[in-house]
Amino acid sequence: MADEKSDKSVQTAEQGLYYPPRDLVENSNVMAWMKTKGLKSESEMREWCSKNYTQFWNEMAQTYADWFEPYKQTLQWKAPFAKWFMGGKINVAYNAVDRHATSWRRNKLAYIFVGEPVGDVRKITYFELSREVNRFANALKAEGIKKGDRVGIYLPMIPELPVAMLACAKLGAIHVVVFSGFSAVAIRDRLEDCQPKILVTCDGSYRRGKPIATKPQADEAITGLKCIEKIVVVKRNGQETPMTAGRDVWWNEFIAGQSGSCETLPMDSADPLFILYTAGAAGKPRGIVHTHAGMSVGPAFTTSWVFDIKDTDVYWSTADIGWITGHSYIAYGPLCLGATSIMYEGSPDYPDFGRWFKIIEDYGVSVIYTAPTAIRMFMNEGPSWPQKYDLSTVRLMGSVGEAMNPDAFIWWRKYVGNGFAPIMDTWFQSETGSQVIAPLPITPLKPGSPSFALPGYNVEVVDDNGIAVSAGSTGNILITNPWPSMLREVYQDPAGYNETYWAAFPGKYFSGDKARVDGDGYIWALGRGDDVLKVAGHRISNAEVEASAEKHPSVAAAAVVGKPDKVKGESIVVFAVLKPEAKPDAALEKDIKNFVRKTLGPIAIPSDVIFVDDIPRNKAGKPVRTLIKAKALGEALGDTSAVANPKALDAIPLLAKK
Repeated sequence: MADEKSDKSVQTAEQGLYYPPRDLVENSNVMAWMKTKGLKSESEMREWCSKNYTQFWNEMAQTYADWFEPYKQTLQWKAPFAKWFMGGKINVAYNAVDRHATSWRRNKLAYIFVGEPVGDVRKITYFELSREVNRFANALKAEGIKKGDRVGIYLPMIPELPVAMLACAKLGAIHVVVFSGFSAVAIRDRLEDCQPKILVTCDGSYRRGKPIATKPQADEAITGLKCIEKIVVVKRNGQETPMTAGRDVWWNEFIAGQSGSCETLPMDSADPLFILYTAGAAGKPRGIVHTHAGMSVGPAFTTSWVFDIKDTDVYWSTADIGWITGHSYIAYGPLCLGATSIMYEGSPDYPDFGRWFKIIEDYGVSVIYTAPTAIRMFMNEGPSWPQKYDLSTVRLMGSVGEAMNPDAFIWWRKYVGNGFAPIMDTWFQSETGSQVIAPLPITPLKPGSPSFALPGYNVEVVDDNGIAVSAGSTGNILITNPWPSMLREVYQDPAGYNETYWAAFPGKYFSGDKARVDGDGYIWALGRGDDVLKVAGHRISNAEVEASAEKHPSVAAAAVVGKPDKVKGESIVVFAVLKPEAKPDAALEKDIKNFVRKTLGPIAIPSDVIFVDDIPRNKAGKPVRTLIKAKALGEALGDTSAVANPKALDAIPLLAKK
């Protein structure tokens, strides 16, 4: 917990630990709960929640969700199938919007939408959000949309996106959000699988000051797709847009004349709320199904406990709703708490690298949740950008998407977190629905580690035989007991559900991610199982080598893959983007190799350092290591639609095999 010697103005690091400010600890939501239970320490609290996880989740379900009809049983668990809150009736739209619109929060801001064009701002209260959700729900109902129908949503980060999601939820329809940066092929793969009746899209959006067409991508994606009966088009940037008579309709025309009142349908706890597609075997997207009850409880609990959200906070997740972080931590979690959130449409570097910091200053953001990729980008530009703005309102921060390298932790805390704001480094997946491994505002932090399993979760790190790994060794992340926001199924693929997540370690959820546990019990997430190198019998995380290379003073960004080696099995290849002042020559290549060797040990020395102009990344900002490796080895690439910068992938050179 808090260091007795520290206060809000002092950066406290002791034996590698960063302690949260004492006032944050004492006034935190988790501490308030601990006091009601008579729990004196964090370790005692975590132990109680682990042993009594069913009782714990019952308390969270009663605390964070309202029920039309109370459930009769908290959990029925017959692996691999969990039935949570049996007999209960609930709807996440009621918990996220309805109850606030009729309470004292009626005129509280739900969203502050900041468009990419400077000055484009919309402030939306809970009452206004409720009215817009109801109008769109009534319009969907008029089109015949009913419980169980799928509705596709292909929108950028604009308010109509959560409005459409919540309208579907209100009717019991299943929303299927497709990330707006996906290609027509990727969109079609997802829509073809789930067969929606309606697709919601827009004319276009903005990216780095330029208008981007969206509707043509949607048109191409649904060509020949007979399930689509109607396309609803938001007029966002006003560009000329082809409209098909009888099928396409503008959003404003679609909702014209619809009532601002709409009854919310009570749903069974296990009724599906949405399908979200994630990468699957052989490149085929896998439809992850989440439920009304799970998404009413899990995201709200974690938003409250991990981010310590109060009614006075202005919260900002910089993620995109096209991914699970956006579903859980822009839409459902914050809204269920009645929080005020920032929703930003555009790029972090438009019109310059001060844009995010100006948003923090303008709206008094107090809690910000972002990705290490963005932090490293700002680090590369230097501290002058955050130093231009008043960031004094920031009291707590979060990180998601990949392991956070320690340098990024320290830099972000110093220049954005005022030297004291703790960073909640979080681990979870599309399948888990909400955060699983993360610190709390009372947790001493180790930069680069998401700390421990959250209360209510039981997590193990085991070897391939299911035996807990020793301190410092690498293993598989398993969740050994069910949790409310867990995936209900893989859409139309029951065999895939069992084989992918439950067959490897029967009765335990297999995440496919690797981690190590240190001597203090802190978990260090290392990325996907296929993102762990095996060099001369030693397991080395790609992410760790990348973090090491990026500490070199000449390296701005790095991606690491393995290539076959007849002696070692695999050797390490570093693709490095250099800082502008660096000279890409043999001397620097050798220096980077020696630098990695010095920081990680002789076993981790790269065999190759390749200088490139850019790292190929997916839409979430993560290096697409599998595709980088395939391109470098001259292998078939398969589906590349998830690559945000395909020219960078094209530029990856062919490597010589040993």
